[in-house]
Amino acid sequence: MSTAALPASLDRLVQKFARVRDPKQGYELLLFLAKKLPGIEEGDRIEENKVQGCVSQVFINAELRDGAVYYRGDSDSQLTKGLAALLIQGLSGLEPKTITELEPDFIKQTKLNVSLTPSRANGFYNIFKMMQGRAAQFIDQ
Repeated sequence: MSTAALPASLDRLVQKFARVRDPKQGYELLLFLAKKLPGIEEGDRIEENKVQGCVSQVFINAELRDGAVYYRGDSDSQLTKGLAALLIQGLSGLEPKTITELEPDFIKQTKLNVSLTPSRANGFYNIFKMMQGRAAQFIDQ
């Protein structure tokens, strides 16, 4: 799926970031998303929910309800938590197949790829890939 065909929930967030002119404002928007993200239960902070390949501790949980995937997550870093929040808001409520067919190139439209450190950009990608992996487990359920 190309960036031109992003699901509406993700497209709204991508467009919000695309309108940001200054990288500092992009970080502020990430921090705002992080503050709004409800945390996860302590019982969800398990190895199975831990995103591998992130410098920060990131946990993502997924559940299937009425044919759609819903995510919850948390991180010990506010910027990484903001990246997780962007993905959680953008992908929650979508069908598993839609999530698995997305390409991560929409990050370029947000302009975040330009200002993120390589380790944070890699973390974003790892969070996205884990979320896709969880969605794939729900296909045909």
